[in-house]
Amino acid sequence: MNAPGRRIVAGAVVQGAGHLATGRGCQDAFRVAAAPDGSALVLAVADGAGSRERSALGAHLAVDAACRHLLATPPPPADAGAADWRAWLDERSGAVLDGWSTAVRALLAADGRAAAGDPDGGGTGSGEQTLAATLAAAVLRPPWVVFLQVGDCFGAVLSRPDGHRGEVCRLALPAQRPADFLSTPGAGERAVTSVLYEPSLSGVVLATDGCAPLALDHPSVLGLPPEHGPVPSARFFQPLAAALRANGGDAQPLHALLSGPEAARSGDDLTVLCALAPGGGPWS
Repeated sequence: MNAPGRRIVAGAVVQGAGHLATGRGCQDAFRVAAAPDGSALVLAVADGAGSRERSALGAHLAVDAACRHLLATPPPPADAGAADWRAWLDERSGAVLDGWSTAVRALLAADGRAAAGDPDGGGTGSGEQTLAATLAAAVLRPPWVVFLQVGDCFGAVLSRPDGHRGEVCRLALPAQRPADFLSTPGAGERAVTSVLYEPSLSGVVLATDGCAPLALDHPSVLGLPPEHGPVPSARFFQPLAAALRANGGDAQPLHALLSGPEAARSGDDLTVLCALAPGGGPWS
């Protein structure tokens, strides 16, 4: 069976400097879940909207919904084709969004609050908008990895292709419109999904948007035009993966990185979650 097998999974969340200065709590969340037979792994990160009353709770509900509903139906086998994975992901993505909304509405009903949100997705509002959050989730069943994204969390994949001396990193899940939340009307139509077949896959990294100053570079670094959009920073992904492998997955280097002076520039909460092949991959 082609499965994640032995793996290093590490995550950390650090309250942003701006949140500390204003007395706001951390509004990020992450969660990991594995299929009962170990054949697949789900990673999920979420970022609560800073202006919303209970967005931290909304973020926790988001990662819970992703882990629960993405594994509620077993993913296709590793030798399935892209069409099978696409059909499965489309169905499961809808279940995640519906599951989050159902959980939120149940919570609001228990609180005696209205479930109606702002029609334009803005303001503080009531109902679902008070728990607004973005989400990025990945399902690994090497050589496949699939993604679901709503909003401006982002994700990257590490691989070790034949002929390359080291790991290669590419942005598999660029940040989307920052105004999109799970609670935004029409979020299902704007959700981004991606199916990737990567025989040389050696790692997957998800992050909330507060990590962008650390993890992403301007495209000019690679000689690319501005319209190309951000590119993964070689100063972030590969060194982080190497440090986590060297210490067996202890998240201390990750926490230290997210707590450093460069990270403080964003002012926002910072969350990174990754799954890595222990020896640098690829998974077999």
